[in-house]
Amino acid sequence: MSGHATIHRAEGAAAARGARSPRSPLLRRLGQRVRAQRQARGLSRSGLASRAELSERFLNELEAGRGNISLERFERLARVFGMKAWQLLEECETATPRHVALLGLRGAGKSTIGAAVAEELRLPFVELDECIEREAGLSLREVFELQGEAAYRSLERDVLRRLVEEREPSVIATGGGIVMDPQAFAFLQGAALTVWLKARAEDHMNRVESQGDLRPMQNRRNAMSELRALLKARGPLYAQADHVIDTSTLGLGASVSTLVSYLRDLRDDRASAPLGAAPTTSAR
Repeated sequence: MSGHATIHRAEGAAAARGARSPRSPLLRRLGQRVRAQRQARGLSRSGLASRAELSERFLNELEAGRGNISLERFERLARVFGMKAWQLLEECETATPRHVALLGLRGAGKSTIGAAVAEELRLPFVELDECIEREAGLSLREVFELQGEAAYRSLERDVLRRLVEEREPSVIATGGGIVMDPQAFAFLQGAALTVWLKARAEDHMNRVESQGDLRPMQNRRNAMSELRALLKARGPLYAQADHVIDTSTLGLGASVSTLVSYLRDLRDDRASAPLGAAPTTSAR
């Protein structure tokens, strides 16, 4: 079935089913491209919804990869972007991310799993935070203390853009807070296959401490409850990733082999379908 045939159902019914329905690769890519096009034009979600004559609620579902839009409404949406409907759809069908980006808080296993996966796939492994430090000539802590978070986020966006546009395909470990910057996260979603390395709060903390870093617990009686609150707040953003690996359930070793297998399967299927959503992977 062609990609065009999938865009046929009424938006109201799709929005009602959205939270329950699995997200198809095409709808996920469509949502990412719509969000990227909107943000590139400086449009708010309510502004785009008004100009395209869509409900803001449905547009939110569409950008989340759950909105199965009708052809008539899809055409109106493309027109707001100055595009033909087929151009926007073709962009979704042909876009194939060259990079794999790992998401998650500190202690998720991004460095350990990322390096191992990159070695298995014979790809370069890149720590985004290290690239930012080299660019700034400062440690991340110094960037925050001397220049502030806004300057850090701006630098993060610039470094990320150059990284994905100039380098060969790679596995990238991102900073834990990248999902809090809508512009950077939208760009990342459009340029890379995103993978959330999910873990329980206790595992995040234990992994950081096992590396000899005791700072998360120092002089902070509520460190664990704060970490749980942070995971709860960022969880819905991390869950927008194309794929989820539950590292607490699988363990680090099995997480590596599972992710490698997933990426190899995608590489084999790349000629017939865009990289897209897949269910959470965990032990059965």
